[in-house]
Amino acid sequence: MNAGTGGSDDRAGQPPNPWHRGDLLAGITVAAYLVPQCLAYGELAGLPPVTGLWTILPALLLYPLVGRSPQLSVGPETSTALMTAAVVTPLAAGDPARAIALASLLALLVGLLCGLGAALRLGFLADLLSKPILVGYLAGVAVLMISGQLHALLGTGERADTLLEAVRQRLLTQGAVHGPTVALALAALALMLALGRWAPGWPAPLLAVLLASAAVPLLHLDQRGVVLIGSIPGGLPWPRLPPAVDLQALRSLLTGALGIALVGYSDTVLTGRSFAQRRGRRLEADRELLALALVNAGSGLFQGFPASCSNTRTALADAAGCRSQRYAFVAAAVTGLVLVGLRPLMSQFPRPALAAIVVFAALRLLDPEAFVRLWRFRPSECLLALGTLAGVLLTGLLTGVALAVGLSVVALFGRLARPHAAVMGEVPGLAGYHNVEDWDGGRTIPGLVLFRYDAPLCFANAEDFRRRALAAVDGASPPAEWLVLNAEAIVEIDSTAAEMLLALPLELAGRGVRLGLARVKRKLQEQLAAAGVLGRVGPDHVYPTIPTAVAAFFARQEPRKAEIKENGKTSSEARSG
Repeated sequence: MNAGTGGSDDRAGQPPNPWHRGDLLAGITVAAYLVPQCLAYGELAGLPPVTGLWTILPALLLYPLVGRSPQLSVGPETSTALMTAAVVTPLAAGDPARAIALASLLALLVGLLCGLGAALRLGFLADLLSKPILVGYLAGVAVLMISGQLHALLGTGERADTLLEAVRQRLLTQGAVHGPTVALALAALALMLALGRWAPGWPAPLLAVLLASAAVPLLHLDQRGVVLIGSIPGGLPWPRLPPAVDLQALRSLLTGALGIALVGYSDTVLTGRSFAQRRGRRLEADRELLALALVNAGSGLFQGFPASCSNTRTALADAAGCRSQRYAFVAAAVTGLVLVGLRPLMSQFPRPALAAIVVFAALRLLDPEAFVRLWRFRPSECLLALGTLAGVLLTGLLTGVALAVGLSVVALFGRLARPHAAVMGEVPGLAGYHNVEDWDGGRTIPGLVLFRYDAPLCFANAEDFRRRALAAVDGASPPAEWLVLNAEAIVEIDSTAAEMLLALPLELAGRGVRLGLARVKRKLQEQLAAAGVLGRVGPDHVYPTIPTAVAAFFARQEPRKAEIKENGKTSSEARSG
């Protein structure tokens, strides 16, 4: 074999095996968790429990066809299940068959809206999810994953979706715990932590599930009160279109579908980007929107309900060592086997061991150093991350994220409304023109104010620009004769800014100052011409560079100095005569 071909992975001329051991183990591990989880989500959605499995199967098979995240697990999820129940339950009027039909139609509508959003390239909305939001969100997810499993770990209380609910559950149960349940959960967690530290290549979550399941008959844990998954319904769904509904029901379903699409997409992109950044990858927002459309369309055809991303299953897949979405095919195969023949085996899995796996995955997500790095970079970024964390913990995942996005937009708007600005001048020993405040010995050019504004001009900062530009003129010593705007950072203007710029030359003229423009980009020049600003400034006062503007200033000063000198000489001769 040629050493330069890069084919060292091929052996005996055979192509490399595309399957990775981590994908196989992750698929089996995720399947062990998703079966009981999806059954619970079916109940949470107000539907027969088995609909949760009907929802996960098409998601596992269809997302890998379009989606690009190697870890993301798409399917039934808490928020979309609750929103499905809120939409479907009033319309179903207690009829399970009608509830399934309505939920299926709701999933199809969600798929349609996501597909429309992908066609219109609305994935840019995910750009509002900044790095601090991702850090705070991921930490909040980890804490909620742990608090949401306390009832299964301790053997008392009910599932809590927020930290406050978890605290309330602990207060209601007055700290009561079930000894065998706690012992099994702690043993499973300790095993996984030990393997993760000293044998990271071993499939710790899968071993924990298998050993815990073997302990059930050996130690008679079921007789001691340890909760098992229990019986699982069987059978596979067949694809079919849901029946038609009346216009009023369709209107309610469409409104609910819009909310679910927004919530599901936000959660999917947020989780996908969080895990992508941990591996140095990037996520294509529009492609994920298209993948979510395909998944929900499949769920609707297979009598499921709307789907989005599961933080828990994604974290489990990552903890189990998945390398690609092939793990989803493994999980789908195992889930299908469960539905048609392995239900008795899965029914013996103890819930405390599954809860311990979730806690193990959550601990891998916690990264306190990320908050420290944000604080060192900019305290306001760290505060935004902490605000996201607090919002997620106190109000739930998506409400907390919505609050954090709102704070992020306010912070962005604040930076746009009050951007950095500089008065430029010469620095000894340094070529060019620079912010005089950044350099020792920096000095302005007498009579010339070079002003730079580092943001596009719009309604939010037009008055701030005017105020700071005039302040630079009024503070010049000796008095300013020219104000030259360095427009290199101004890529565009709106009508409010154009009106301000149209009035600025007149206002400066009242101070005896002439306005000039330098480094004006072509698009901005077209906007300024359309608004009449260039005509008022004058084409001879628009310069391609700062040096040409400075040279023009000095060139126009020489005749004036000569005129002043000549006038002074004439006056002196007149006095002597």
